[in-house]
Amino acid sequence: MVIFSLILLNSYRSRAIDQQTTRIQTRGAVLCNLVASSAFFTNDVTSEVDSELTQISDIYDGRILVTNNEMVVLRDTYGLEEGKILIIDEIAPVLMGKQTQITVIQDEHVLIVMPVYQADQSSIGGCVVMNFSLGEVYRMYQSIRTILYTMLLCIAVVVIIVAALYSAQVVRPVEEITGQVRKISEGDFAEQMNIHGYDEVERLSDEFNHMLSDLQNLEDARQEFVSNVSHELKTPITSMKVLAESLTGQEGLPVELYQEFMEDIGTELDRMNQIINDLLSLVKMDRTAGVQVNITEVNVNEFIERLLKQLQPIADKRNIEIVFESVRPVSAQIDEVKLGMAFRNLIENAIKYNYDDGWVRVSLNADHKFFYLKVSDSGEGIPEGLQDHIFERFYRVDKARARETGGSGLGLAITRSAILLHHGSIKVYSVEQQGTTFNVRIPLSYVE
Repeated sequence: MVIFSLILLNSYRSRAIDQQTTRIQTRGAVLCNLVASSAFFTNDVTSEVDSELTQISDIYDGRILVTNNEMVVLRDTYGLEEGKILIIDEIAPVLMGKQTQITVIQDEHVLIVMPVYQADQSSIGGCVVMNFSLGEVYRMYQSIRTILYTMLLCIAVVVIIVAALYSAQVVRPVEEITGQVRKISEGDFAEQMNIHGYDEVERLSDEFNHMLSDLQNLEDARQEFVSNVSHELKTPITSMKVLAESLTGQEGLPVELYQEFMEDIGTELDRMNQIINDLLSLVKMDRTAGVQVNITEVNVNEFIERLLKQLQPIADKRNIEIVFESVRPVSAQIDEVKLGMAFRNLIENAIKYNYDDGWVRVSLNADHKFFYLKVSDSGEGIPEGLQDHIFERFYRVDKARARETGGSGLGLAITRSAILLHHGSIKVYSVEQQGTTFNVRIPLSYVE
């Protein structure tokens, strides 16, 4: 704004000087014609010319000199140089036939030298030299500049005051947010932020509260996870301790009882080992941990068939029929190990939580962008109110049944993590006593 004002002010000054110079030059042209027509250089009667000289000099507050072609001053409105030779750079070119010479001296005076022709216009008889002050123009310029600078100063003061008030309104909530962040760094997620003011600050407050809720949920999940891990590991340890104390607390027990107790201890050790392995698998699936994904081009049809072949003996023990429907050949870029673990969990759960003589149907299909895996069973089903929790770590629909089947409660959490690692999705549809269906969608091409 200051630069624009200075440009505008300088433009006004240049235009005002040009206009004043043009006005003086116009009166000078009239004067030159009068000097030429009155035979000034040969006539002793010069009252008309003298009157015009005085009038122009008074109007424009300047000095006018009339010289002949030998640069001798014939008239000087100040009466100082008459009869003397006037030597200035601008006269010689004019007497030699060049046009009017205009010179602005130090932005304070304008010097105009104009030729005066003889009465017959045959030659230049002399020249008119006009030296006028630009004080009027510059006084107006200074006045406008003072007003403009005063306005700019007032505007600057107002802007500073408004900026200070606005900054105070902005800094206050920022300080509150800073204090809240400090509390969070100390582990306090409970207090919500309640800031009112500008829309941007309120949106920041809302987003901050949303972040706090997420952090609180994450902290709750972490504590619950630690508690669940402790509980899951403590249970087999407690069982083994009881079995060991039973063996050491009694003498003369039959070998068969020792053998039975040792088998039970082995079972509990296997269970602990499975929990630990599942925990390690879950950590490896965590996308936030920078997990390494080994992507290769895989024939998904053959991949699923190998999984079903491995799980067929488990199904045969309970006479559960496994049916695989492959709609079309499917090839996709996947991590065979991680996605194999996910699909194995889905199919194995469909077998474990099924009825004897039941069925498991696996279907594979694809379009131009995704492939789709559907795993359906005729099993127990999942209550509608519990379906949103089945992908949580250590969550079990039926805890007693899960322990009987050797489940750690981490299988579906691992499955979901592996699918999300491939930018896929998984959905569940289930009706109690009628069975469960899992629908999985995976991109054919893996994108980082």
